[in-house]
Amino acid sequence: MKPYYEHGGITIYHGDCREILPTFPKVDLVLTDPPYGIGIASNPFRQKHEKMDWDEMPPGKDLIRSVIQKGEYTIIWGGNYFDLPPTQRFLIWDKEQPEAFSSSMCEMAWTNLIGPAKMFRKRVVQIQKYHPTTKPFELMGWCIGLAGNPQTILDPFMGSGTTLRAAKDLGRKAIGIEIEEKYCEIAAKRLSQEVFNF
Repeated sequence: MKPYYEHGGITIYHGDCREILPTFPKVDLVLTDPPYGIGIASNPFRQKHEKMDWDEMPPGKDLIRSVIQKGEYTIIWGGNYFDLPPTQRFLIWDKEQPEAFSSSMCEMAWTNLIGPAKMFRKRVVQIQKYHPTTKPFELMGWCIGLAGNPQTILDPFMGSGTTLRAAKDLGRKAIGIEIEEKYCEIAAKRLSQEVFNF
């Protein structure tokens, strides 16, 4: 399959990960944020993003299993929404929101990493949103660090490419798959921006 974008060890495929995943070899780390099946993309709280139905149904059990099998290590955000085995090292993103905030104060990731549970803190209002469920760039970089020294990272639910951007800035190779072409374009633009060390 021809990549949508390919440069400097980062590759984007536009398509359905159910069809594309079987063609890939195993990678060091799968780091992803699948749709949770809770309709978040159509929530009016996501002000500037158009209403969409891609989050009406979560990925099936077989797809989640195949995602896990593609990585030596796997981190799945929203892991509490999927049928996954018990984990020792779950991760929490503390959004640093007040109790009265109308949205979730934190999010959880399932991992197959060994070690104690960990927490990352960053206020949700400080994030530049390219997608209704954009995760902080720093959060994805933190996840990569927790997975040891992965050289190749896969995100089969890439969205706007935050995982790939974090991988690029850390000097890692990464592959992303995204079914919505407009997010492939956003990710490609983000990845085209170079970082200069002064």
